[in-house]
Amino acid sequence: MAAASSSSCGGAGCGARCSSSTSSSVEDAPEGILGRLSISGAAASCGKCGGGAVVVVAGGVGLCGECLRAQLFGKFKLAVTSNAMVRPTDSVLVAFSGGPASRVALQFIHEMRSKAIESWDASNSEALPVFNVGVAFVDESVLLSKPECEVEQATEDIKSIVSSLLPGDNAMHIASLDDVFSPESKDGEGRLRELVGMITDDTGREDLLQCLRMLSLQKIALENGYTKIMLGSCASTIACHVLSATVKGQGYSLPADIQYVDTRWEVPVVLPLRDCLAQELSLLCEFDSLKTQQLLDRPCSGINGLVASFVARLREENPSREHTIVRTAQKLKPFPFNKFSANGYHDFLPSRLRPKFQDVDSDESAFSEVLCLICRSPFSESELQNVESTRHTSQKKIDLYTAYCCQSCHFQILPGGRDLYDHFFSLLPRFWTERVDTASASHSSLRDQIEDYLLEDDDDGN
Repeated sequence: MAAASSSSCGGAGCGARCSSSTSSSVEDAPEGILGRLSISGAAASCGKCGGGAVVVVAGGVGLCGECLRAQLFGKFKLAVTSNAMVRPTDSVLVAFSGGPASRVALQFIHEMRSKAIESWDASNSEALPVFNVGVAFVDESVLLSKPECEVEQATEDIKSIVSSLLPGDNAMHIASLDDVFSPESKDGEGRLRELVGMITDDTGREDLLQCLRMLSLQKIALENGYTKIMLGSCASTIACHVLSATVKGQGYSLPADIQYVDTRWEVPVVLPLRDCLAQELSLLCEFDSLKTQQLLDRPCSGINGLVASFVARLREENPSREHTIVRTAQKLKPFPFNKFSANGYHDFLPSRLRPKFQDVDSDESAFSEVLCLICRSPFSESELQNVESTRHTSQKKIDLYTAYCCQSCHFQILPGGRDLYDHFFSLLPRFWTERVDTASASHSSLRDQIEDYLLEDDDDGN
C-alpha cells in the first residue's frame, strides 16, 4: 500500500493499482461503493493519470482509486510537515474512534513512520530518532444501550485493526470514559451518569461528553509519556463545528478549534486531516479495504444534529461548500496557542521548510489566555471582566467556578437553578476544578505582592 509511486500519471502519485487503460471499468470498484458514487460516462478517464476506473466524489473531479489515495496522503503529509506537527523525538497518540477519518489518520501516520524507519535504517549516520505512535480508544459504552456482546465484539475489532499496524500491547490504550474520575471516585460510572443526567439540554449534554472525551485523551497521553495527540477531525467535521459554534454564540473562541495546531492543552493537539472531506476518506477506506468499526459511535443530537443534517444536504448539492465554510472561518485571527514555539523545532525541519515555519513573536510566546473551566475556550473581554470582578468580590469558591465557565457553557451545560451548582461542580473531574483553584491562588499571591510593594513604596515616600 505505497503512499506514492510513479506510474502512468507521470509521477503524480499513482501506484500499481492505478488503471492505465479503459479496460478497467466500474465493475472493478469494491462492492458497496457504487451506491454512493456518481460514475459519469463523460469522464471516462482519471483526471490525473488518464486511467479508466473513475470515482467521481459527489460529482467532483474524476479520480481513480490510487490517485484519490495519493491526493489525500499528499494533503496529510503536507499538513504534518509544513506545520511541524511531528518531530523525530515525539510520541504521537492517535485518537481512534473506529470511523473512516481516524482510520485513515492511523494508516497515514503509520506509513510516514515506516518510511522514516526505512530512511533511518538506510542512513549511515542514523543521527535522528524516529517518532513513536500509539493509539487511544475512549469507550463510551457505559452511556449506550447496546448489548454487551456487541460492545465486546466492537472492542475486539478495534484491537484487531490497531494490532495489524502496531503490534505490541503498549501501542493500544483503551479507556472507559468514566476513568476521568479516577482515582478520586470509586464509582466513576455512577458519577458520570449522574453528571450527564443533570444536563437537560441535548446539545449541552453532547458538548460535555466531547469535553470529557478530550480529558480522557489527555489523561492517557500524560500517563504514558505521549507528546502529541492526533485527531481525525476532517474538513466536514470542522465545517459542522463552525456552524454549530456560530449558532451557540462561540464566535470569539471559534478560531482556536479549527487550526492545524492547538497547544492550549497539556499535551498539544494536531489536526492533519483538516483539508480532507469525510466522503473522500470513506471512499478511500473502501477502495483500500481499510476496516472500520462504528458500532459504538454516538449520533449527534440537539443543535449539533441539526447542523450535521444541514451540512449533509449542502454536501449533496455541492461538496465544495464544506471547504468553503472552513476557508471562510480560517480568515478569523487564530490565537497565539495555535502554533508551536520555534524553540527546538527548527533543528528537525528541512531547510526548505524553515522559512515557512510559523514562528512565534516573543511578545506572544507566553501563554496568557484565560480558558473556560469546562470546554477550554478562550475568554472574550466581557468574560474576562466578569472573572476579574468575581475574583475581587466573591467569598465562595462556587462563584469562582461559575465565573470560569464561558457564556456558552453557562447556557448549554450548567444546571438551570443556581441551587444545583454546588452539586454539579462537585461531580466534575477534580482536574478541572483544581486548575481554577491554582489559577486563583496564583492570582491572589501576585495581587498581595503588588499591594505589599505599593505600601512599602508609600512608606518610603513618607
